[in-house]
Amino acid sequence: MTLSLSGVGHTHANGQAALRDIDLRVAQGERIAIIGPSGAGKTTLLRLLATALRPDRGELELLGQQPWNLSGSARQRLRARIGLVHQAPPLPPRQRVVTAVLAGRLGQWSLGRSLLSLLYPLDRQGAAEALARLDLADKLYMRCDQLSGGQLQRIGIARVLYQAPELILADEPVSAMDPVLASYTLGVLNHEAQQRNATLLASLHAVELALQHFPRIVGVRDGRILFDKPAAALSPDELTMLYANEQLVEHSPPPAAMPSSALHIPRC
Repeated sequence: MTLSLSGVGHTHANGQAALRDIDLRVAQGERIAIIGPSGAGKTTLLRLLATALRPDRGELELLGQQPWNLSGSARQRLRARIGLVHQAPPLPPRQRVVTAVLAGRLGQWSLGRSLLSLLYPLDRQGAAEALARLDLADKLYMRCDQLSGGQLQRIGIARVLYQAPELILADEPVSAMDPVLASYTLGVLNHEAQQRNATLLASLHAVELALQHFPRIVGVRDGRILFDKPAAALSPDELTMLYANEQLVEHSPPPAAMPSSALHIPRC
């Protein structure tokens, strides 16, 4: 079991409940899309799983450990086994792409090696191979501020591929890409997870991409899990309930045969 949540809840500092009574179990190697309207709690859920936030209540187990029962150093070692893909990767503008990708293993390297790699990239070949999987090999020595938003998102994904974590958490990883590139990139991310038997959870606004690339779909609304089922079993009525007041306008064919043009979910 990669992760287990039982009765997990989280309340923001302003008193707003972001997650309520979340029960979720994910086996090693599963690939899951988390969908739902804006403000549903998808990002908060991923941040809890990345141990960037602490649950207010309930039990959380990650990779066989309870992260908030660990010492600070042990929790840091646990985090090195988790790869987080940000919607807007926190990449310094003047940083070279090669350095940004190699940063994926800073949590696994000694302090000396990490500092040296920041000054003089130690595994250029490894960084180039990760970039090549995303058709970015020619960007190896460019600065991050010379790249588009979609390219920066792919750099963030390349960094996680280089890290080779056991658990990959992706928060809207393709939101800045056109539909064709977004589908290609999700295909690469899924393929890499399958090849290494890594567990992958990705939050997505584009429902058609979720149905196309992920075998299991978790729908989140108002901080609760509304449904958790195979993509092929998801009905248009369930999507209507999930996105009520989100202008879901067309949902007649069943999702298993639903073309990407049949769903019009707002991207935000």
